[in-house]
Amino acid sequence: MIQFRTQPQIFTVCSNQIRGRLDPYFYIFKELKISNLTPIKKFAEVQGGYAFKSSEYQQDYGVPLVRIQNIKDGGIDLSKTIYINEKYLNRLENFLLNDKDILIAMTGATIGKVGRIYQNDLHAFLNQRVGKFIIDKTKINPDYLFYILQFEIFTDQIKKLSLGGSQPNISPGSIEEIKIPLPPLSIQNKIVDIMQKTYQEKKEKEAEAGKLLESIDDYVLDELCIKAPEIKRDMVFEVMSDKVENSRIDAEYWQPFLEEIEQTIDKGKYKTQKLKSFITKIHYGASTSNAYVDDGIPLLRILNLKPNHLDLSDAVHLPESFRKELGNAFVKANELLISRSGTVGIVAVMPKEADGFAFGSFMIKFCLNDEINKEFVSIWLNNKLNKLLTEREKIGAIQSNITIGTIENFDIPVPPLAIQNKIVAKIKFYYSRSQKLKDEANNNLQKAKEKVERIILG
Repeated sequence: MIQFRTQPQIFTVCSNQIRGRLDPYFYIFKELKISNLTPIKKFAEVQGGYAFKSSEYQQDYGVPLVRIQNIKDGGIDLSKTIYINEKYLNRLENFLLNDKDILIAMTGATIGKVGRIYQNDLHAFLNQRVGKFIIDKTKINPDYLFYILQFEIFTDQIKKLSLGGSQPNISPGSIEEIKIPLPPLSIQNKIVDIMQKTYQEKKEKEAEAGKLLESIDDYVLDELCIKAPEIKRDMVFEVMSDKVENSRIDAEYWQPFLEEIEQTIDKGKYKTQKLKSFITKIHYGASTSNAYVDDGIPLLRILNLKPNHLDLSDAVHLPESFRKELGNAFVKANELLISRSGTVGIVAVMPKEADGFAFGSFMIKFCLNDEINKEFVSIWLNNKLNKLLTEREKIGAIQSNITIGTIENFDIPVPPLAIQNKIVAKIKFYYSRSQKLKDEANNNLQKAKEKVERIILG
């Protein structure tokens, strides 16, 4: 592969190598020694979006505004977006997007991330923090450009040229100065064929992996002989006064389908018990400042918590001086964490790798006795039916959350341990197979990139 990135902690730069910048990150990358690199400005222009004021945003209708957070997985995801009034359409026509436009994030943690429009009839404005490539198609295949922008040969130059600390940014002009390989169009087309085939195979493997994970809920319900009712929110319904006495009076809490879920679980093959029957210890996490350091006490946050597993790839650290302040907010292997704020009810059993990690105040830790399989409990609490019941229990207006009391009163179907173990083993297989498919997809992509680099280098 093209070895472009080296990141030593200490290095020397001679005075005659200083080029207008004094920040060390600019000099941390070695220059590429490849002869056929061409500045992007030779075949494309980068156009920034329009700086709409927040007062011009609309929530439910109008022209979609593509922002950094809409660039996902090489495409544009408009499932969560804001809108701009249609009165701007004629005046700001130059900032509208077209089918096959290539976009790039120009600021923030995802700086350099690219996405592409795949929608013929899309009318959308471009935010000023996103750039659009205006391409001379006689000099470069747009598909080739889209793929090469995802290679380290490009992304490392983005990091090198970006400005700012906690909020890095790069200008359209600086992007245009970045150099990439520009082989003849015939070679570009060959590379496009390789990458398109690889990404299609990657998409298929990831779809298969996704289907495996999506099937978990139904498999668990089938094993427990629980038939999921139709999930339908009613606009109008009635609740008898004796039901709401000394209880919640918000309408969403009493949606009829939620009661149907409870009844369906009760009618399952196995008797339910309150989770508190198995809990030996339960308490909230610690509320601390975000004084993160490079090395110290590893801290788990909600973003590390995934259904039935823990993602430690983005763990942060607190200073050792915080240990007393953290108190008992530490986890050990086989204990469980559950998210209590934001996306509530995400549960995972702590692996050995997390032993000794601290955890934040938006999570609750609980320990279970040996009368129930801990991973089975995690699997059930993450099931789609229980998640709906958990969502119902949220309290608070600005930052909704669940309490220890809510968790203790979860109803858990309790089959014999042999059945619990069988379910856990099957789910572990699903996760293992799903991860294997994702790894195969990523490995194939890496091999394709290496093949492309060999073609570029001749």
